[in-house]
Formats: sequence, structure tokens, C-alpha cells
Amino acid sequence: MTMDQSTQATSAEAEGTVSRQQWKWSVLAGMASYLDAGSIVALGAGLALFQDELGLSDSGLTGVGALAAIGPNAIGAAVGAFIGGRLGDKLGRKRIYQWDLLVYAAAILCIAFAVNPAMLFIGTFVVGVAVGADVPTSLALVGEFSPARARGKLLGFTQVAWNVGPMIVLLLALALSSLDLLGIRIVFLHLFVVALITWALRRGMTESAVWKAAAEKTDKAIKAAKGTAAAAAGVRDLFRGAHLKALLWTGSFYLFWNLAAGTAGLFTPYMVKNLGAGGQGTSVALSCAGFGVGIAATVLVFMPLTDRDHRTRRMLWAVGAVMQIAAYALFLWFPFTVPTILLNTFLFGVGAAIAGEAVYKTFSQELFPTMLRGTAQGFTFGAARTCLGIWSYFVPHLADSGISTIAALLTAFLVLSGGIGYFFMPDTAGKSLDRIEAERRAAV
Repeated sequence: MTMDQSTQATSAEAEGTVSRQQWKWSVLAGMASYLDAGSIVALGAGLALFQDELGLSDSGLTGVGALAAIGPNAIGAAVGAFIGGRLGDKLGRKRIYQWDLLVYAAAILCIAFAVNPAMLFIGTFVVGVAVGADVPTSLALVGEFSPARARGKLLGFTQVAWNVGPMIVLLLALALSSLDLLGIRIVFLHLFVVALITWALRRGMTESAVWKAAAEKTDKAIKAAKGTAAAAAGVRDLFRGAHLKALLWTGSFYLFWNLAAGTAGLFTPYMVKNLGAGGQGTSVALSCAGFGVGIAATVLVFMPLTDRDHRTRRMLWAVGAVMQIAAYALFLWFPFTVPTILLNTFLFGVGAAIAGEAVYKTFSQELFPTMLRGTAQGFTFGAARTCLGIWSYFVPHLADSGISTIAALLTAFLVLSGGIGYFFMPDTAGKSLDRIEAERRAAV
């Protein structure tokens, strides 16, 4: 970062304004969310088609449940997040988020040209690992260069990218639905092209100045200690005191929310088609509408309001949590038909925008010190995706008996997420990362 950029960042920190450079970097970092969600939904849109073409069963080690469990929605992403989050703290943000996209692109090609279950499973797992490694490092970068009074706004903007990816994927899938599996293969090729373009543009990004300063300070501390104990103690610090409380809070509300959101993103097209609510075109159109609602709510509600104050954050969370609970409770009393699914789509889309992953992203940057920021988010992101992977394995089997069982479980998950998020939410809105760290250190 140059002297002019440093001065600009300091001014922005005080005023809460966002420079053109910060918007540009947010877009490039946010492409991790675009590719993450895009690959999840592309797989979801093509799940039934791959099943028919490659002879996948509903269950078992070569079934659609296993495929969903190892991919970008679940265990593959968990493995990548565990590894990438820690390496991002040790080696720097840029080294991870720049090169993992090449791995992602190669794996996407493996899916796009899959002619047997092995190619499909390998590509799906590696895609998950690549996006899992990218997400915590990219989000840490955004959190570290954002002004204090615009941090939630810029992290919310990455959530817009998370919704844009699936929306474009679904629009392509809808336009190409007459081509059946060939159309889905083209959709995956689009993700390959986007990944390569993003990789090329990211090469011009600089390392996080906040991370560089923290890394230098840590190196000096390790040299002064004349050993590696100081480094090991840093990781251990994550599992005690204020850091442990933050880890448990962000991890628990995100875990239960992600079980619902992951099911909605990956399995809605599958369930709509297989439960007789509509065909491939209808299922894709309904999912696409949900992401469009999410974009509108994020831009019009979450981004302008989330950095205002603690009271506003809690209010947004409460409203969003209630909407999401209502979205899946609908299926307990009304039939699984297009009108009911449309209402579910609207309620969950708005609710998730203001009480979902954008909130998790924001607090994951605010509650942890720089040298543990990626590690912490990698741990909670990975744990949530692992649980989602286990859950995803059983979803097709549960769906065979109708929507009621799944709807009841998702409603319960959202009640837990909503309650944990609301009652234990810390006050960090509009504060600098240094101030938050000092306050939390003093509270211990």
C-alpha cells in the first residue's frame, strides 16, 4: 500500500466512506462468493440430470446424497476452509486467494466434461476444497481494508456476489434447459471462464497492510521468545477466553442457518422436480427468484443499515430470523406447490439477506485478531460445511417421503440460529478492528 493509499484509508476509516479502490478490491474478493455459490447451485440445478445420465442412486457412496456431501456446499469446502484459513494467517491473504482459483478452474473442467461418476465426484470435491480455501482469506482481506463504518456494507457486497453467481447460473440453466445435461455442462464452463478472468485480475492486488503489520509484530515476538511456542500459543488462544466465546457464537448460529440455506440452495431444484411441483424449468426459475430477492434485500436493507449501530443490527436480525422461520413453517401446513414455494422463496430470500451469511461474514472479521482471523473463520466455516455435508447425504432419502419432515427440521434449525444470533450478539458496529480487539482484551 502506498503512502497516498494509506492516507486515504485512514481518512475513510474516520468518515466511513469507501474509495473506488476499495470497491474494486471488494468485487475481486467477492468473486470467491460468486464462484462458491455458483458452483453449489450449478451442481444443484444439474443434480437430477447427472443422476439420470451417469446412473447415480438416491443413496449410497455413489448416490446424489454422497455427491452433495463432498462438494462446495459441504465437506470439500470444509477441508479447504480449514487449510486455507490457517495458511492465510501464516503466509498472507494474497498467496492463497490468488492461486487457488487455478485449482478451482481445473476441477470445474473435470465436472463439465464428466463422462463417469469418478470424474464427477473428483471434480466436485476439488472444487469444494478450492472455494473453501478462498472464502476465509478473501473475506479477511475485505474486512481488513474496509472503513470501520462501512465494513458490514462491503462484506454485505460480497454477499451480493454470492447471490449474483447462482442467479446467473440459474438463468443460464433455465435458458439452456431444453439441452438437458449439455446445458448444465455449458453452465460449468461459464464458471471456468469467470475463475480464469478473476485469477488474472487478482494478480494486481496487494497484500493486506493490516496482515503485514501483524505478521511483522508476530515475527518479532517469536524471535524474542527464541522458539515456536509463541506461534503455537496463538492458535491455542482461539480456544479459550473471549476468542472461544466468539468462535462458539459465530460457529453455532452459522451452523444452524447454513443447514437450512444449504438445503435451499442445493436441493430446491431437485425437490421441486422429484416431488412433482414442476419440471426442470420451473425448479430453476423458482430458485433464481430467491437469489434475486436476496440481492434486492442486501442492497436496499442490509448494506445501508448494518453499520449504523448495535440496536439496528439486532433489529435486522430479529426481523430476518422470524421471516426465515415462517418460510419453512409454511410447508408444515400448506401443500408443496408453486404458490407456497414462491412465498417461501420471498420470505427466506429477504430473511437470509439480513439475518444470514452476511452477518456471519461481518462478525467473523470483527471478533478475531488479525493473525487468527482466517483460522477462526476457516474453522467455523469448515465445521458448518462438514455438518451440512453429513446432512446433505440424507436429504434425498428424507425427501422421498415428502417435504414435511425436512420442513420441520429446517424450521427447528432456523429457530436455533435466530435465538443464538439475537440473544448473544456482541456490540461491534462501526468500531475499528483495533478498538474491538482492545475492548475484548480488556473484558477478559
